[in-house]
Amino acid sequence: MLEDLHLKIRNITIEDYPQLKALMDQVYADLGGSWPFHTIEKLIKDFPEGQICLIDHEQIVGVALSVQVDYQRFSNPHTYDDLIDQKENIINNANGDTIYGLDVLISPNYRGYRLGRRLYEARKELCRQRNLRAILAGGRIPNYYAHSDQMSPVEYLDAVRERKLYDPILTFQLSNDFQVTRLLRKYLPEDEKSQGYATLLEWKNIFFEPETTVIESRKTLVRAGAIQWQMREVNSVEELLTQVEYFVDAVSDYKSDFAIFPEFFNAPLMGLSPNQKNQTEAIRFLASFTERFKTEMSKLAVGYNINVITGSMPLLENEIIYNVSYLCRRDGTIEEQRKIHITPHERKDWIIEGGNELKVFNTDAGRVGILICYDVEFPELGRLLADQDMDILFVPFWTDTKNGYLRVRHCAQARAIENECYVVICGSCGNLPQVENLDIQYAQSAVFSPSDFAYPHDAVMAETTPNTEMIMFSDLDLDKLKLTRSEGSVNNLKDRRSDLYSIVYA
Repeated sequence: MLEDLHLKIRNITIEDYPQLKALMDQVYADLGGSWPFHTIEKLIKDFPEGQICLIDHEQIVGVALSVQVDYQRFSNPHTYDDLIDQKENIINNANGDTIYGLDVLISPNYRGYRLGRRLYEARKELCRQRNLRAILAGGRIPNYYAHSDQMSPVEYLDAVRERKLYDPILTFQLSNDFQVTRLLRKYLPEDEKSQGYATLLEWKNIFFEPETTVIESRKTLVRAGAIQWQMREVNSVEELLTQVEYFVDAVSDYKSDFAIFPEFFNAPLMGLSPNQKNQTEAIRFLASFTERFKTEMSKLAVGYNINVITGSMPLLENEIIYNVSYLCRRDGTIEEQRKIHITPHERKDWIIEGGNELKVFNTDAGRVGILICYDVEFPELGRLLADQDMDILFVPFWTDTKNGYLRVRHCAQARAIENECYVVICGSCGNLPQVENLDIQYAQSAVFSPSDFAYPHDAVMAETTPNTEMIMFSDLDLDKLKLTRSEGSVNNLKDRRSDLYSIVYA
């Protein structure tokens, strides 16, 4: 029969009732058979999109019936009768925020082809298209009668979940990403096989967005623009700020939501230090401009309507030097992230100390984290940020050699995979022969994604030409991250063994 199949899915019409009745009478012989004509007629009138059938050569071989309900009401204990009025009409709430699955049935002659999964997927797609919160269903447990003498309903559910027992309905529901949220008693008293019990099953629509205005709505497609910065000699602060504005202007012209600069991008100013050979004095000289750069870059963020990740700059505070990156939002607010892990060079030559706070920042284009260069080589930090629902990780870096660059690149790509997020790395190129220990750079800026079917085959969204000053753009779909975390080929975040290990920020 398989080679003769010609399957299609469509919505049920009232003309289908004779076929529908015959199928329901066959499948539900032990539960009273089919719904009467007027019940199906009202279902089709009230919620036509929710009544779905699977046909083979115009013969109905599968059916899914649904109504809209209020989530708060039906996510709590209820019975099947709560869905039905005295005239056997199924009550549809046109303002309901949830689909309630009434029936899914497949003709006995068509079982074994996993056709029920097609009906479930069609129902899930309807839930997404209508922006509804979830799908709920009361699931029978028809094999429970054979075990009711030896185990309670809860023990039976656990055994089915652990695949020690098979239940034709519950096993199928669990394999279709439904979660059992509670046990319903006296749900369908006439269901002798289930002993009147049912499971309350739920599938959450991860794309659900509450009603909101366009102005308040969350962006789901975010454009990031990274500036692979050319280190060059400058004669004044104003000259370097002019260069900064040029790139912010250019990136904003392409409607980017973020502009990202590299670590220590304003290091050319160290060449103006009166004591260039003294590295400790040179970095303190550079730190004297940080407040001005923060203020000016914040003004650029507002003026060009773009969020700016300021790379990083040295900050002198209480006679201690920190390596700090600022997030200058386009609404004028400013946040900071201090580099936590300091490289041997920074510690020895510049006497820089590490910060002790780690944050995820809310923006109008997603939740973002910042790890400066060396920090991305410590997986614990990325995981702590992922635990705070980070969407995009920005990594401004400065590396002098290719092997140093590859440490940053490979670790950044690992962070994208293990934390199911986007990672943007941005570095500098060129040379500064007049600045001690900053005479050469190596960089190839890039954007990395999780490694799954929704993304490029090599999980690289974009990358620059190595060691060339240029701008790189990438569009980042935040909804893809939601889907990856929920329904990806693997689920790195969900599958962590928190019963065995955890990461705790002191």
